[in-house]
Amino acid sequence: MDKQWSKIIKTNNNLIFECPSGLLGIKDLKRKGKQALYRNSLQIIKKPKTDNLFYVVNVLDIQDYLKGVVPSEMPSRWNAEALKAQAVAARSYVMKQVEKNIDKNYDVVDTVTNQVYLDKSELMTAWKESYTDNINKIKLAVLSTKGEYISYDGKVAEALFFSTSPGVTENSEDIFSSSVPYLRSVDSTWDEESPVYTTNKTFTLEEFYNLLNLDYSDDLNIEILETTHTGRIKKIKINNKEFTGSEICNKLKLRSTYFEIIKEDKKIIIKNKGYGHGVGMSQYGANGMAKEGYTYEDILKHYYTGVEIKKF
Repeated sequence: MDKQWSKIIKTNNNLIFECPSGLLGIKDLKRKGKQALYRNSLQIIKKPKTDNLFYVVNVLDIQDYLKGVVPSEMPSRWNAEALKAQAVAARSYVMKQVEKNIDKNYDVVDTVTNQVYLDKSELMTAWKESYTDNINKIKLAVLSTKGEYISYDGKVAEALFFSTSPGVTENSEDIFSSSVPYLRSVDSTWDEESPVYTTNKTFTLEEFYNLLNLDYSDDLNIEILETTHTGRIKKIKINNKEFTGSEICNKLKLRSTYFEIIKEDKKIIIKNKGYGHGVGMSQYGANGMAKEGYTYEDILKHYYTGVEIKKF
C-alpha cells in the first residue's frame, strides 16, 4: 500500500484507519459479482461490526503488482530465467488467492503472509541510482511471461516457494495439512550456493531454556520423535517436554525446521540447514538451474510436479 496515502488518511481525526499492513486488490482478476474496482485506486472499506474502523485497499493491475512483488521476493541481479520463473509462480500464487478470497474486500496483503510487495517509491529508495536498470530487468521478466500461470488438472496451482532447501524439497503433507499432487519432494542440489544453506546459532544454556519455557537444568535430554523423509524435525522432546519442529523454529527464530541441537558446556549450538518451509520452488535452486542454462519453464516443471504452463 502507498505509505504516503496512509499518512494523509490518518490525519483525519474523525476516523481511525486500521492499516497493520498493505491490503491489495488485483483488478485484472476480479470475478463477476464483486464490486467494481478501479486500477491504481484506493478504496476505503468499513470493517464489519465496527463503528470507526476501516480497511484501506490499494487496487492494482496484476502486471504492476508483479513488478513490485518479483524484486521483493527475489534479487533483481539474479538470472533472467529465474526471475521469469518467480514472475509466473507469483502470478499463479495471487490468482489462487483471488479464488480463495472471493468474498473478501481485498485479495492479498503486502507482507510475507502472502507475497512481499514494494511500490515504486520504496523500490527507488532501495535501489537508488540502480533503479532504472533493475526495474527494466524486472519489467522484462513480468512482461515476457504476461498472463502465464501454473496449472494442474485444469486448475490454478498453489505455487508455493521459499528461499533455500537443504538439498531436497518437501512433500506438502509433511509440512502442511494435506497432500498436493504437484507439491512433491524433488532434488535441489543447486541450493548449496545459498549463503544460508548452512548456518549456526549459539545460545547460553539459560537463554535456550528461557526461550522454550523450560526449567533450567545442567542436563539436556533430546529425543527426536518424528522427522520428514528429508530429515526436517516434525516432533521433538526436550527434557521431557514435547514440541513440534515449527514451535522450536519460531521460539528460537531459526531459518528452517532442519536443525540439530548440540550442547557444549554451558552453550547450545544449533546447526541449521536451509531457509523457509521447503515446499514448492526453491528460489536459490531456481537461480542455480537458470545459471546452468535451464529455462523458466524447465525450472517450474522441475519444482512443481506434473504441471502445465498456461496463459489467460
